[in-house]
Amino acid sequence: MKITIWLMAFFTFISFISRAQSTYSVKGYAVDTAEKQPLHNATVMVLNAKDSTLQKFTRAKADGSFNLDNLNAGKFILLMSYPGYADYSEGFTLDEKNPQHDFDRVSMTLASRLLHDVIIKGEVRAIKIKGDTTEFNARAYVIQPNDKVEDLIKQFPGIQVDKDGKITAQGQKVGKVLLDGEEFFGDDPTLVTKNIRADMVDKVQLYDKKSDQATFTGVDDDKAVKTLNIKLKDGKKAGYFGKAIAGQGTDKYYSGQLMYNKFQNKEKISVYGIGSNNGTTGLNWDDAQKYGDDNNIEMMDGGGFYFSYGGDDLYYSGRGLPKATTGGVHYDNKWDKDKYSVNTNYKVGELAIDGNQSTITQNNLPDRVINSKSSQTDHRSNFREKLDAKLEIALDTTANLKINATGTYKNNKSSLLSADTSRRGDNTLLNLNNTSNIGSNDDHKLEANIFFTKKLKKKGRTLSVYAGGSSEDIEGSSFLKSNLEYFNDAGVLSNTQLTDQHKTSSNKNNLFNSNFTYTEPIIKGLTIVVNYGFDVNRSSSDQRAYSKATPGGPYNVLVDSLSNFFKLNQISHQAGAIFNYNKGKTMVNIGTKAADVSFDQLNIYTGNDLKRQFINWMPQASFVYKFSQQRSLRAGYNGNTTQPSISQIQPVKDNTNPLYVILGNTGLTPSFSNNFNLSYNTYQIIGGEEFYISGRYSFTTNPIVNNTSTDAVGKTTVQYFNLGGKSPHNFSTYLNYSRKVKNFNVGIYGDIYGSTSYNMVTNAVTAVTQLNTTQNNNYSGGLRISRYKENKYDFYISAGPSYSINQSSLQNAFNSNGRGFTAQSWGSVYLPHNFQIGEDGQYDYTAKTAALPQGFSRVLLNAYVTKAFFKEKSLKITGRVNDILNQNQNFNRNANGGIITEERYTAIKRYFMLTVSYDFSKMSAGTAK
Repeated sequence: MKITIWLMAFFTFISFISRAQSTYSVKGYAVDTAEKQPLHNATVMVLNAKDSTLQKFTRAKADGSFNLDNLNAGKFILLMSYPGYADYSEGFTLDEKNPQHDFDRVSMTLASRLLHDVIIKGEVRAIKIKGDTTEFNARAYVIQPNDKVEDLIKQFPGIQVDKDGKITAQGQKVGKVLLDGEEFFGDDPTLVTKNIRADMVDKVQLYDKKSDQATFTGVDDDKAVKTLNIKLKDGKKAGYFGKAIAGQGTDKYYSGQLMYNKFQNKEKISVYGIGSNNGTTGLNWDDAQKYGDDNNIEMMDGGGFYFSYGGDDLYYSGRGLPKATTGGVHYDNKWDKDKYSVNTNYKVGELAIDGNQSTITQNNLPDRVINSKSSQTDHRSNFREKLDAKLEIALDTTANLKINATGTYKNNKSSLLSADTSRRGDNTLLNLNNTSNIGSNDDHKLEANIFFTKKLKKKGRTLSVYAGGSSEDIEGSSFLKSNLEYFNDAGVLSNTQLTDQHKTSSNKNNLFNSNFTYTEPIIKGLTIVVNYGFDVNRSSSDQRAYSKATPGGPYNVLVDSLSNFFKLNQISHQAGAIFNYNKGKTMVNIGTKAADVSFDQLNIYTGNDLKRQFINWMPQASFVYKFSQQRSLRAGYNGNTTQPSISQIQPVKDNTNPLYVILGNTGLTPSFSNNFNLSYNTYQIIGGEEFYISGRYSFTTNPIVNNTSTDAVGKTTVQYFNLGGKSPHNFSTYLNYSRKVKNFNVGIYGDIYGSTSYNMVTNAVTAVTQLNTTQNNNYSGGLRISRYKENKYDFYISAGPSYSINQSSLQNAFNSNGRGFTAQSWGSVYLPHNFQIGEDGQYDYTAKTAALPQGFSRVLLNAYVTKAFFKEKSLKITGRVNDILNQNQNFNRNANGGIITEERYTAIKRYFMLTVSYDFSKMSAGTAK
């Protein structure tokens, strides 16, 4: 029944789109005036006669013919161009009496033969297609005083900007926004689009930026990033601009920002500062990279090795109440005819988060069910300071040298208080645990690398050499106190376990890695890429735990079972060869890499020496077929050997949670993952039509899974082992279709993903082990509609249902299968007297399930009104209400290995804020260099 409803909705939607298509069209032939030869690939554009903005475009076929349909009624200009020929333009009208205009043969004249008495009417071209680059002319679009780049690119066909400033172009996320070809404060796109004034822009270029290696070698690795390059006007390349924002709200909420940018041709200096506690300024998901990365002792696929120390680095994801202060300085310049270039950044920031969290967990065991509740209060803070510099030198026309250096300091502090209660299936008390864990650590890290590239005499023959290293030192200290109480079957206290310890840690990591890459063209279109890498890792980990000899005394008794001192030495040799075929519309990559890794871990305390020698294989293959610049098919495969991690082989004993213990297994062998992907993408920039469908599937042989055993008092012991005869797998499919319907962007989307995983569960009483299969499948989809009318209004609406299957084979009756529904909207309207009103909202619904009998729903609604002052609209006053209905609460539900978990945690709720913002600028033409 549900499938039937979805099919009816889908075909109704398609039928609606089909009926909405118009029958207005133009056609003709592009030919040479003198030779009467067809002009294959001549650019044909239809412009609105009123303002010369682009309505639609195409390219002439091999016989010179062209046809543009699905046009609206109105007055237009046909503009045709071809390299070496003068542009041709002619006006025409489409209406009910003349729904089609036939231009027949359009004769184009060579520019060299153009006579003085021939007049070609020139129009401002809104869009140019230059090979793989789409170039938008800013002069062809309407902007208002003090509009930003974001307001400009919203008008470009095929480009959408959401309420947070994230950009989608031609159906793909824009990963980089460059300013005159250079990165601006790293690769955060919104720093350019939200701060650069639109009236400074000359052109905006959209293209797929290839990786540095592919750009240098000419061998396409299909790892391009969708990129916007903002080119400034010549008269706007010197001077300064910036903005200041200050906001004060109820309940002590505040937000502030100051940004100053100075330009002098190719020299740029920028300074910015941000402070807020409302989670809306500089605190999005992308800021995770600004505040740090995860660290854990793990094996990498290529034989690499790195440390992790508890995941203390933070970014704000909506959990808790944040307080952020960040700032930075940026400088970049080029000189000596661009032979030398430098790009450097200094960033400093502090993020503190306070919050409460409640968790409900159901552990489905073969013989029983354990239900747990946890209540947590935590405070976490992260201070980060980073200085990085990049120097690039063009040694000559064939050789280039890049030098990078980075220094980082981080200080992390955390304080966690938790109270946990576990009960048996009959609701009798099983155990209680109250825990306090307070800690901090300091992290100093230095990194440097050089990258040399050289093009040799034979075309396509290249050599590149990379060498780099890093040194990291992390010192930590923490205090753990816990009171664990056990209860018998009657719910009577039977035992108590007290813990009061001071822990210290000292972790050092020194790395050196290198890579040599050589490309050799074999025949036309076929190239082989050969590489060799040599890596060395020298690391140590010193963990110590101390208890008190007497209550109230100092921490001076070493706890041997929780202390260790490891030294780790690893050497890796990696080699590989990849064949690249790139000819016409087809690109094929096929090859493999292999790494020979020698691993030696010495326990200084015990003298135990763990040595491992292994080979990692990494086969890969990819296929790309580009039917045209706007339509492509991609398929790929990659396989990789995954070594067991140190935490699985020889874990460091951790008593932070005494009810969860991990045992090591030195007999673990590697697993192998196979990953397949397939996608098809087509888009029309002008018509705003795009279709994208993709699928991914992966499975693992000889997987490493866990065997869990939970005893009568609820203590779980975990040990990893290789599971034969079973292959965990996961899959995903995604569908997106959208097009313009009477100036509206209308779309439909669908998403299906799922996984099947395995683990063993042992009955601690009977010692009987059973295989548990966990099934997680999610189905979702919906409709969306949006429209942007410059300086009039802007809105977006999307909504759709979902259904999740989360169940364990051991306890089918306690599954977490359930439905849900999500809707989003945002919009704004421009009013007279420089007023603007807007809103953004979200609705979430998750139904109750057999395992979790409490559902979840919330409506988040925010609204604002803005008044602009002065002719340039440089001063704005905004009043905003956050969470008008005061319903904000965060929610998460998942299932893994027979354990179903539901979390609810603190979030920012209703407040009112008044904000004042001021933009300032002074620009000139600059001076020649």
